[in-house]
Amino acid sequence: MPALGPEPEFAQLIDAFRVLQDTVSSVRLPDDVAKQARLEVEQLNHLLEPYIVPEMDLAAGRSPGIPGRGQALLPVVHVDEADESHLAGRVTFGRYYLGGFGAAHGGAIPLMFDEFMGRLAHAGDRPMSRTAYLHVNYRNITPIGVELRVEARFDREEGRKRFLVGKLYDGSTLTADADGLFIALQPGQP
Repeated sequence: MPALGPEPEFAQLIDAFRVLQDTVSSVRLPDDVAKQARLEVEQLNHLLEPYIVPEMDLAAGRSPGIPGRGQALLPVVHVDEADESHLAGRVTFGRYYLGGFGAAHGGAIPLMFDEFMGRLAHAGDRPMSRTAYLHVNYRNITPIGVELRVEARFDREEGRKRFLVGKLYDGSTLTADADGLFIALQPGQP
């Protein structure tokens, strides 16, 4: 198998898959079209199956140069500002994340915060960490299809415990905030 590099074709595949997720989430199909689409997805699965690799060799979730690290489930956050104590960026929840009535699904918001705050939890030369808890407050509707501002701040560290806070804004309206505890991994800990 060829060595993984910048993976431009994989990045384009993930982008196309995200568009497919949004499209599938936006349609109402007659049975014949649904059947044809299913058959084509099954054919795609057969094309990709021979390339299944162990977790440590995956491109998805392990490609920092690709939006969302190449993980199609993650809402893509574009980082605009970054240092060891603060991150700021932009995110747009597509129709794949629709909960209803134009609002992002409540489960998609913690997913985004976990990914974004997790980046900050091990920024700089801090060792990797895992989420111990993530508490999200829903303050207002988080709309889909709108570019939102997201911020995260490293609050404090107590031994292996790292406390972070995050905020999500639609313009000047706070739609959600979060506080999380991330625990630094010990050497050799998975």
